[in-house]
Amino acid sequence: MAEEQGKAGKGINTGKLATNMQKRLSRAQEKVLQKLGKADETKDTVFEESVANFNKQMVEGTKLQRDLRAYLAAVKTMHDASKRLQDCLADMYEPDWFGKEEVDAIAEETDILWSDYHDKLVDNSMVSMDTYLAQFPDVKARIAKRDRKLTDFDSARHHFASLQKGKKPDQAKIAKAEEELGRAQKVFEEINIELQDELPQLWNSRVGFYVNTFQSMAGYQERFHKDMGKLNQDLNDVMTKLEEQRLAKPAPPAAPPVRPSPSPRPSLTPAPETQQDILLFDSEALVPDANTAAQATAPSQLQMLSHLVSVSYKNQTSIPEYPISSGAWLVVVSWTQEVGHYIRWCLLFFQVKAMHDYAATDGDELELKAGDVVLVLAWDNPDEQDDGWLMGVKESHWLENKNLLVKGVFPENFTQKL
Repeated sequence: MAEEQGKAGKGINTGKLATNMQKRLSRAQEKVLQKLGKADETKDTVFEESVANFNKQMVEGTKLQRDLRAYLAAVKTMHDASKRLQDCLADMYEPDWFGKEEVDAIAEETDILWSDYHDKLVDNSMVSMDTYLAQFPDVKARIAKRDRKLTDFDSARHHFASLQKGKKPDQAKIAKAEEELGRAQKVFEEINIELQDELPQLWNSRVGFYVNTFQSMAGYQERFHKDMGKLNQDLNDVMTKLEEQRLAKPAPPAAPPVRPSPSPRPSLTPAPETQQDILLFDSEALVPDANTAAQATAPSQLQMLSHLVSVSYKNQTSIPEYPISSGAWLVVVSWTQEVGHYIRWCLLFFQVKAMHDYAATDGDELELKAGDVVLVLAWDNPDEQDDGWLMGVKESHWLENKNLLVKGVFPENFTQKL
């Protein structure tokens, strides 16, 4: 039984193969006869025009799909390049520069904007484009099938006509040829009518598709460039502020002046048995002007200062505070067990602010950090003063300790006078 079914299946397949081969042979013969002008060919000018439009529409759609994919690839490339550029800016943007947080936020928002723009193009324009073109292969296959069925119809028509014109008509063959002609005509007309309705509709649909595709792309581009323009304006504003910050901040100074090897200075640290307290006195109320003080102080003035210091020291539990200003006197009150108390003072010329860090390279130099305020003092020995160098003590140390134990020299061009 199974063998019989297998033989029957093989017989059917062999029969179909033979039929297909016969059809191909008949079509080839019919095409040759038509080209040689020995057989007429059924023509449909309107349908041929529709097919020409279909082919044109498919070529244009394929080109549009290819160019749209290239555009999306370019958008992705621009996104990657923009992200690398923004990351580079964010990495090299120093924390103390103006708008560091704003720059980081702009970089993040720019990345999100590019991603959103690319995703919308893919999800809408590209998907619509693929859907639009997906219908063409099926239509193209049915047009090819229609051409084959038309050739079969012409072949059957010519065969039927040749039998009718024969010298000895065979009615059985004529009847069979007529039946085959009817079947060929029916198959052809069915697919022909479908395509005659479908091809014009497909041709007209291209306008609506182009409108929807490019309108949506134009809308995405408009929103993208509008939002990107705002981010670019924000970045430009930050850069403008950064430039203003740079101009307001002095340029880093040249190297400090070269100091000759200094002669040994007395240590600025008092002996272990020596204690110091510091008072600040207004120059107008307590001491003579700077010129007089620079030369010598009269005994009466020394006695006056000594008396005031003694009173302040003996009768008060704390030394009074006075505002620091240019022209004030920093009065150093020292006493020892052997000598008792004595007085020396130093005129505060002015105050300066460190604009840059300075690392001390010698034991008598003052270490500076940008922003430090320094009280500039008179040199103990004017002969030791080097050009371009000042003597002073940090204001923070003075306010906290009220002594000059850590005073030192520093380059003037690293500071700005207040």
